Parts: sequence; C-alpha cells; structure tokens
Amino acid sequence: MLDLTVDRAVRGALRAADLAELRRRIGRMVTAAWRAEGGRREFEVALRLTDDATIHALNRDYRKKDRPTDVLAFALREGEGGALHPHLLGDLVISVDTARRQARRRGLAGEILFLAAHGLCHLLGHDHQTDREEAEMNARMAELLAEAVRRGPIRPA
Repeated sequence: MLDLTVDRAVRGALRAADLAELRRRIGRMVTAAWRAEGGRREFEVALRLTDDATIHALNRDYRKKDRPTDVLAFALREGEGGALHPHLLGDLVISVDTARRQARRRGLAGEILFLAAHGLCHLLGHDHQTDREEAEMNARMAELLAEAVRRGPIRPA
C-alpha cells in the first residue's frame, strides 16, 4: 500500500493525472518488492513530495547534512523494534524542486519514479557504499522500474 502526500508548496508542479499515474506506478513497485520478499503481508510505504526547503531541514536534522537532497528514506525495519511490524517499510521524501533540476532525460514524473525506486531500495535494506552494493542496488532498482513501466514508459511532464 502506498500513502502519497503532496505538500502545498509543490502541488502545482504536477498535474492531477500525473500524480495518479505516479501513484499507480510506484504502487506497482511496492507490490513487486512485496512479492520478491515472499508476499507474507503487503508492504506499507509513505511517500511525501515536498520542496527543497523542507527536505533540506530533514537532511540537516536527521543526516547532519546541511543541504537539500533529492530523496530521503526513513526505514522502519531497521534498529530497535524494526521487527515488530515488518510490513511497515518506512517513509520516502522526495524534493520535487531537485527532481525538476535533475529531470532532463526522464522528465519530472520519470525522475520522481526513479527517485522512488532508489528510496524504496534503501527501505528494503540496500545500500551503495561499495561497488558491489551499488551494483546490487542498481539491479534491484532496474527490476522495480521495469515493473513500474511494464504498461508503457511514463511521459515526461
């Protein structure tokens, strides 16, 4: 299950039809991840689309990095108590401002989809600290993105 929140500051950046399409496609990625892990209980993921100011504050407060970023992943299955509710994967926060600047090749909606796949991989426990980890994470992202676009590529917004 995907819970999508769009902050007021970025509501005009994407049309309602684009948001509905993103919700469907990211939902497919969450379902594909659930199936890949055995499909015991459906995963729950919260996705927040926000602006650079908000993600900058979150990045500063939680990661001690005083700058905006494109995506943050807050995994709920890690640390103390992480096994209590394994179906709750966590929260993703994507800066639409940063996604727009990075969107040259994929378009804004495509970039948001790419960032959601990246963040979802982090929620699933993947990382990219070493070359091997990065290769594994990139392969998983490719699988998720293939599932998201299996009914056709997303149109650039």
